[in-house]
Amino acid sequence: MIEQSLEQLREYIEGQEYKGWDPYDGLNSKLFQSIPFLNKSRLMRLIWIQAFKRNPINFRDLTGIKKAYNPKGLGLFLSGYCKLYHIDRTQEVRSRILFLSKKILELQSSGWSGACWGYNFDWQARAFFQPKGTPSVVVTSYVVNALLDAYEVLGDKELLRVAISSKDFILNDLHRTYDGNGDFCFSYSPLDQTRVFNASLLGSKTLARIYSITKEESLAEEAKRSVQFSVNYQNADGSWAYGTLPYHQWIDNFHTGFNLEAMADYQRYTGDETFNKAIVKGLEYYLNHFFTDEGVPKYYNNTIYPVDIHCPAQLPITLSKLNVFSQNLELMERVLGWTISNLQSPEGYFYFQAGKRMKIKIPYIRWAQAWMFLALSTHISETIKLNTTKNIDTASIVL
Repeated sequence: MIEQSLEQLREYIEGQEYKGWDPYDGLNSKLFQSIPFLNKSRLMRLIWIQAFKRNPINFRDLTGIKKAYNPKGLGLFLSGYCKLYHIDRTQEVRSRILFLSKKILELQSSGWSGACWGYNFDWQARAFFQPKGTPSVVVTSYVVNALLDAYEVLGDKELLRVAISSKDFILNDLHRTYDGNGDFCFSYSPLDQTRVFNASLLGSKTLARIYSITKEESLAEEAKRSVQFSVNYQNADGSWAYGTLPYHQWIDNFHTGFNLEAMADYQRYTGDETFNKAIVKGLEYYLNHFFTDEGVPKYYNNTIYPVDIHCPAQLPITLSKLNVFSQNLELMERVLGWTISNLQSPEGYFYFQAGKRMKIKIPYIRWAQAWMFLALSTHISETIKLNTTKNIDTASIVL
């Protein structure tokens, strides 16, 4: 079922040539841009974006929003193909890796200290406004991770050089918020000073992976201090709020998964197990609070709806990174089975969200297709490893 689902999804995304819409691309509307009193207003930008994100009817064609490449989406696709290449070393898969790598290099944001990437649309959030192409630590982290995955397949040193240079963007262009212990949180982008845990941890993860290549001790040191900041804010039950601002106090599924993934990668690439207990506690909370017995992936810790495609997509990725894939195979297959049955279209693409009474079926390329492509590729790759290894290492991250 999962292999068939991936085959159908792959046919869809390749047919779209990796272009598509995004939940937050409303400000790309030519209609909106043509009305000055709208596009100059912070409030109207917020309303316009949310109207497109929450509406089950897609007005993008009508309002002049074209399908486009999203750098983060391309990075997720690239990492997925790299996983498939390790189990299917065909020229077809290799050609996809070459294409996506080249396209990502073309889409770099210019004018910063190192390689970096941003979204392909203006984005108005409650905390900040980000013009199109503004680099963020989130987009950059996933893209750099993908370029390093591709380097391991292709051996192209240009991919390695560009990926390594991203450390200068993270260290020099992002703002930092320090606590009283000298630990700090990376900002989301150079244009804001928000304190969002998953974003900062993705910066830590990226520095740690680059450290594993260059062995620059300062990278490991900065990564550790930024991980410690987020650990300091972990709740006693193992959970995290989204961030430190008063309106960032919700606890949700996939951002918890992001936190755990990033912290596990920090340990993997640095060999530092300082935060192992925090990871174990967070994993326990994640598994016990975000998935029902029927395999429904909950959005928040205290409510199911809206069921968002990010939630099931993050599960196999998180479990793989934390080396607890085999121990949670039954849960994962229940969740993916429910997701395929309820959120995959006959055309192969995945829906955005499902509420109590309706579904938003718009085929968002980054938010839904790219994440599910990486999730399904991860699941199949990990399952093949389990089935082909006689002496399965079932040890968790607890040493």
